[in-house]
Amino acid sequence: MLAGAEAVALLKRFPARPRLTSWPETAATREEVIARLGQPPLRVKGHSTQDSRMVGVRILLSWLETFPGDTWQRRWEASPIAAEPEKWYEKVREWTPTVDRATKTGHLQAGLLALLCTDVVRPETTWLAVNYSRHLRPALARSRDPEGFASLETWIPQNVRVTGHASEALAALAQVLATRGGKLQDIVVGDLLERCYAPVAYNRTTPGVRLAYLWLRERGQFPHNAPTTLLFTTHRAGQVTPAELVDRYDLKCKPVRGLLVNYLTERQPTLDYATLKSLAAILAGNFWADLEQHHPGIDSLRLSPETATAWKTRLATKTARRRQADGTVLTVTEPRTSAPAIKMTVRAFYLDIGEWALSELERGQWASPPPVTEAECSVKKLERRQKSKSDRRTRERLPVLPALVRVTIRRLKDATARLDAFNAAPLGSTFTVLGESFTVPKSSVRPDGHPTGVRDAAGERRDLGAEERRAFWSWAAIEIFRHTGIRIEELQELSHHSIISYRLPSGDVVPLLQIAPSKTDQERLILISPELADVLSAVISRVRDSTGRVPLIPSYDLHEKTWNSPMPLLFQWSISHERRPVSGSMIRKALDETLRASGISDSSGQPLLFQPHDFRRMFITEAILNGLPPDIAQVIAGHRNINTTMGYAAIYPVDALEAHRAFIARRRDLRPAEEYRAVTAEEWQEFLPNFERRKLALGECGRAYGTDCIHGHACVRCPVLIVALDEKPRLEEIRDNLKDRIAEAEREGWLGEVEGLSTSLDAAEDKIAQIEAQQEKKQSPVFLGLPSLFQLTARTSETTK
Repeated sequence: MLAGAEAVALLKRFPARPRLTSWPETAATREEVIARLGQPPLRVKGHSTQDSRMVGVRILLSWLETFPGDTWQRRWEASPIAAEPEKWYEKVREWTPTVDRATKTGHLQAGLLALLCTDVVRPETTWLAVNYSRHLRPALARSRDPEGFASLETWIPQNVRVTGHASEALAALAQVLATRGGKLQDIVVGDLLERCYAPVAYNRTTPGVRLAYLWLRERGQFPHNAPTTLLFTTHRAGQVTPAELVDRYDLKCKPVRGLLVNYLTERQPTLDYATLKSLAAILAGNFWADLEQHHPGIDSLRLSPETATAWKTRLATKTARRRQADGTVLTVTEPRTSAPAIKMTVRAFYLDIGEWALSELERGQWASPPPVTEAECSVKKLERRQKSKSDRRTRERLPVLPALVRVTIRRLKDATARLDAFNAAPLGSTFTVLGESFTVPKSSVRPDGHPTGVRDAAGERRDLGAEERRAFWSWAAIEIFRHTGIRIEELQELSHHSIISYRLPSGDVVPLLQIAPSKTDQERLILISPELADVLSAVISRVRDSTGRVPLIPSYDLHEKTWNSPMPLLFQWSISHERRPVSGSMIRKALDETLRASGISDSSGQPLLFQPHDFRRMFITEAILNGLPPDIAQVIAGHRNINTTMGYAAIYPVDALEAHRAFIARRRDLRPAEEYRAVTAEEWQEFLPNFERRKLALGECGRAYGTDCIHGHACVRCPVLIVALDEKPRLEEIRDNLKDRIAEAEREGWLGEVEGLSTSLDAAEDKIAQIEAQQEKKQSPVFLGLPSLFQLTARTSETTK
């Protein structure tokens, strides 16, 4: 029923009211129950409705009397419908023919509703969730606690009271009264926690439960240490112990499991939770669980060379699933970039165990040589590869950043225009904005009379309000990212308190943005530019409530698995009338939507994707390129090491480029000026046909431009003939023809002809040999050769002489 350690802990701190089996109403006799239902406020106005309820009540009471128990609640729990809520009325109807009664389902449902209003029986929470009735809330409010419900509805703001979420919240409170009894003022934190943690299949009103909790908490009904919100408590596990972290991997060897737990417990005080969790994943998951999977029965940290080598070979690669552009998912095997870091962690674990063994004899049995050498932990090559990849991403995205900003602004203006037109359109009308036509349906209407959505020209349902919200937060995130270079978790932690002012010695007051400690646990200040001030002003104006204040909301630290105190966060919005932080996944999705709308692509034609951290790299690169000293950029970025800052900056080698340009300029100065004059049209027309005249049957002529053929166009004999490799058959035909002609000349006695033909034959065979050599060279590997030790020694001795 519960999900997450945090949910279990909350229910221990704030338990629900106990379920009773006896109270005055359930202990009443049959006649007393029927008599109460005939008196106000339990009696309804309509005669037919009242008659239907009374018929159902009499049948249900008669049926419950067939089960053991001294109260109606005990008889209810002994009946089969208490444990089987689906179609409970069928079980009652199976019994009614035995007493000659024709029962309708409507009579039974109306009778059960009357028993709930009379507080005769109290079903389980899941039972009511399965048999949800829209009549339960108004009936219970009228019969059980009319003053309490009236006071609460008066307290709820009018714009919230008429929404469907408010109706769900009131229904959730009515269900709590039906299962626990009492009035609204008797509800405790645990009652709503239990209702919120009902199984998902039976829980259709969880947002309503959370909203009802916020109402009662704001009215001061719950203790001050109660949770600020029930949001995410159903699936936030919170921090778990080192033993629970290790047990996630179901290790078979219990001694090694105990050693890992002790090691993590020893390291826990000096580590943050995210690092502790990563350490457990590496040692228990990537290392020991992998060894147990491939080497069953292993029980010692002393690994054989074969076992260690096999583990490092498996560690070098990983299987990943990659989604393609057409939506298909491919399973690929790729190098594991974190392999050096994992090896380093395993080596540090072995070295720590060896050091502890010197002072603690009981740990001496585990001391073993590390299966990873220091050289195998080197990350220099990986760092260079990552630096090159990061620089390539930055250089590819920095030029298109202005285009992305323009698209972001346009999308926000268009979304705002569509939303304004939708809010002004009456039900059933069709309106056109920005060339798009929309129809406002009459059927889909909220309780406040406002339509829930529109349909476009294709008939697809569109939520223009959600589109405008995503467009706004996408614009705000991109603008703040590119003007500050902060991380996404720092963006989510920005609050109204982050905007401060500072008076310079000159007397001028400048606005500053205070970045809360995050990754490096070190806060920093960033000067607010006029462009950034406009963005922050728009965000604050959007999130203010009716009192003009930025609401205080709690946030959940995904890394530390803890809840932060309520703060006036800037990135917050209202969903189901519940204030919550704008999540990191929502920011990324909104960013992806903007990128798809921009149509920006990379060199291969694929959509160019941006990650929030790309803006941080572009900010640092642009700042240093525009003259900001690297040490100042380090302070603004919040880096502890200036090498980290320079690693973010994709700076071109300006000195090398300028020196190369100067070298080219000096060479041009040394050459005659007429060599760099512009070519005339006549010279160009004369130059181009030269390449056409070079094309021959056997290949191309390689003589220089403007020179005549010195061999009288005897191309077979010419040494500057560039023979094409695919012309070998033609040359062989020429060679065979020359041999036949030489034989004829010798037979006829033409000795002068024999000498000339022999020269051409030698040239043809030489060119055929050249083609064969090139083909053989192209097909076979090139052996470069390695110097022997004797050659190295001789070369060294000759150098020293």
